[in-house]
Amino acid sequence: MTTDYDPKSIEAEVRELWQRHGTFRASEDPGKEKFYCLAMFPYPSGRLHMGHVRNYTIGDVIARFQKMQGKNVLQPMGWDAFGLPAENAAIKNRVPPAKWTYENIEYMREQLKQLGFGYDWERELATCKPDYYRWEQWLFTRLFEKGLAYRKTAAVNWCPHDQTVLANEQVVDGRCWRCDTTVERREIAQWFMKITDYAEELLTDIDRLEGWPEQVRTMQRNWIGRSEGVEMVFDVEGEAPLSIYTTRPDTLMGVTYVAVATEHPLARKAGADNPELQAFIDSCKAAGTAEADLATMEKKGMDTGYQAIHPITGEKVPVWVANFVLIEYGSGAVMSVPAHDTRDHAFALAYHIPIKQVIYPADGSDFSVDNEAYVEKGVLKNSGEFDGLTSGQAFDAIADKLQSMGKGEKQVNFRLRDWGVSRQRYWGTPIPIINCEDCGSVAVPADQLPVVLPEDVDFSEGIGSPIKHMPGFYETECPACGGKAQRETDTFDTFFESSWYYARFTCPDADTMLDERADFWLPVDQYIGGIEHAVLHLLYARFFHKLMRDEGLVKSDEPFSRLLTQGMVLKDGSKMSKSKGNTVDPQGLIDQYGADTVRLFTMFASPPDQSLEW
Repeated sequence: MTTDYDPKSIEAEVRELWQRHGTFRASEDPGKEKFYCLAMFPYPSGRLHMGHVRNYTIGDVIARFQKMQGKNVLQPMGWDAFGLPAENAAIKNRVPPAKWTYENIEYMREQLKQLGFGYDWERELATCKPDYYRWEQWLFTRLFEKGLAYRKTAAVNWCPHDQTVLANEQVVDGRCWRCDTTVERREIAQWFMKITDYAEELLTDIDRLEGWPEQVRTMQRNWIGRSEGVEMVFDVEGEAPLSIYTTRPDTLMGVTYVAVATEHPLARKAGADNPELQAFIDSCKAAGTAEADLATMEKKGMDTGYQAIHPITGEKVPVWVANFVLIEYGSGAVMSVPAHDTRDHAFALAYHIPIKQVIYPADGSDFSVDNEAYVEKGVLKNSGEFDGLTSGQAFDAIADKLQSMGKGEKQVNFRLRDWGVSRQRYWGTPIPIINCEDCGSVAVPADQLPVVLPEDVDFSEGIGSPIKHMPGFYETECPACGGKAQRETDTFDTFFESSWYYARFTCPDADTMLDERADFWLPVDQYIGGIEHAVLHLLYARFFHKLMRDEGLVKSDEPFSRLLTQGMVLKDGSKMSKSKGNTVDPQGLIDQYGADTVRLFTMFASPPDQSLEW
């Protein structure tokens, strides 16, 4: 009998025993209380890092504890396998993204098995497999037919290096967050999902997520951003009227200018006749458009020469093009009240625009707006028939006045915008639409799904999507008229795949999108993942769940009952990353100390929801 602890032989023997006995195989046993434990599945980048090890160890500890309590536990694992890194690796190494991805999956699967996690490997899935993505294609066609998926031309941030659209949050100081290339503003046709149709339900149901961290719930509330205000019309001489939304109609009598986004039709028309204005608009396109950037950047603008007409007084106010107005928020036009908005005040001072105070402190004290805006609510003065009203009273009175004049009405708005789901990249799920000159956009019929992404492709011609240059892929017949047509060559945003994988784990071999096993296991009882996913993945997954519910695929309203957001793994006070050279390779630790030691240390070193300093 040896007295030395030999983790390699012990752990290998136990893993073989688990596999032989199907220890972690889950089945739908109604006689036992179910517990679905899920950690966010990984991108198969090549090797596990310590963040993976910590995340999956936390999930495994929870799952094993629940199993010891006699519950019927499901803990699956799979791969979030589409995405840009595979394309970049393909270009660098001259191998197809599929080959790179599948090789990484093989390696990382073995690493996870070495770590001894109690996964039901029979449920393993990879989002790049047609038997997975065919069902999101099917759902998309259903949503398209219901009007919940649509195509429109929209102004977007475009990275000329990666040749794809970037979200506003992915533009930092005017550059691509991934490759640091200067970002351009372009108008291109995009596919969108009408998440705004579910904004109210997504917001109100946050109150039901009692097992979620309050920080995440607050982040989602703020992201959805419900507000009550007034939508009104400012006429423009000789042009189409401007639709403007405000949450402060009590300040309407203090408007001294209107500002429009650089992409607004009025700005474009003004720029066409004014080279100096057009040069300013072009310069704005190179600046950051993330809200964080807009909050700190210098506010710049130019007078268009147009005059807007105040909807109540009839007074004319100038229309400016301003770099702080986003075309995708509201109508791309805002009323500007320098006396009562900090941003408008700074802009007015910079460009010598009049400042008219119409709100005064309710306690009768003085407040001068010469040097700063008065942003609090109060009592109206210099407001004609509304003088003496409180801000609250004026909200209703001015809204009623506008409605009686046919110039506006009360409205509930949301900060949330429809989800742009198309990407101009190759390694993703093909959007199941056929474009016909006569019939327009036509959904691919269900019996022709999946639209399979060709995996044996050539990236030698440079960056870009090879399927855009493959007639064998995009040339087809229109399902409606039988004429010549072309397949959509854009692919889905990879958040599309990760928005419903948790549900497919319940029935990965189903010959429909989901079957009755989904209602047995869902919702997920415990979900584990980083807080960085609070307002993208977690919001999209909630949206997808409600879409699936409304298609009759699931009965529950929410996907995840409880959420644990684990802390990051740090080294030398910062997040581990290859670029900083501060990574620790889990494989070396496993080889030296054994999986149990690595797992035990990651659980012992710090509470799960706090960062772990290595």
